[in-house]
Amino acid sequence: MRLGLSTNFNEDSAEKWAKKMVSLGCKSVVFPLNCEASDSQINEYVEAAKANDLLIAEVGIWRNALDPDDDARKKNLEYSIKQLALADKIGARCAVNVAGSFGARWDGGYKENFSVEMLEKTVEMVRTVIDEAKPKNTYFSLEPMPWMVPTGPKEYQKLIEAVDRDRFGVHMDIINMINCPTRYFFPEEFLEETFETLGDKIKSCHLKDVKLLDGFTFQLQECACGEGVFPIEKYIDLADKYDVDMPMIIEHLSSDDEYIKNIAYVSNRINTHYERNKADKILSELGII
Repeated sequence: MRLGLSTNFNEDSAEKWAKKMVSLGCKSVVFPLNCEASDSQINEYVEAAKANDLLIAEVGIWRNALDPDDDARKKNLEYSIKQLALADKIGARCAVNVAGSFGARWDGGYKENFSVEMLEKTVEMVRTVIDEAKPKNTYFSLEPMPWMVPTGPKEYQKLIEAVDRDRFGVHMDIINMINCPTRYFFPEEFLEETFETLGDKIKSCHLKDVKLLDGFTFQLQECACGEGVFPIEKYIDLADKYDVDMPMIIEHLSSDDEYIKNIAYVSNRINTHYERNKADKILSELGII
């Protein structure tokens, strides 16, 4: 497992950026430039990451390639293709987007997101992005969302089968799929199901937490690791089972100070978990437990 952060701390050089990440305990990164950067800038960041053993986990897209507006949809699709080409050029684990929506908000929840038309257009969009970019060193992936395809592991697997492209991989945001009481109250079982279904296809993961709010009706809120109830250790153990270099990117915090505090918290929590596992293994081998 390689921890990372979804902020670049606004560092003004590739070297400072990489050194900052390493100083905080990062072993993976989100690439901080996009396809509009110059080749020289892109190369500087790639070399800085390589020199500091920082795995480039993902290149973000985060635009609605299914936008109802024709001009916006075309522009966002072209950007998606270019971002996947960038990810391939730099050897990132994946380029990632959400499927998109048929509404005004690019990542919003709408009834139309679950229509047959939306599914067909999602499959067509993914195929187009992959076929146009022709990646050989990376994968195109869609982040699961609570209110658009894919909302769960079985839905993701069906989407993979429908797309039928070798370079379509999985970007795992497990918290985005915690969208009902069963998944919230039985997260260990849901994790087992998710990794059993998708584990060998996962290229990068997001790391955060979730908590139940007091008000009616059923309301969940994403939160920083440690502020909710999600079994982070189980999540990381399963990721390690499939890939010991799996990127785990902490995201959606409101300031750089919060990122610094949270990666320290997560690192300590995971190190404690690993040390406990080592101790238990030794005691088991000695026949003590």
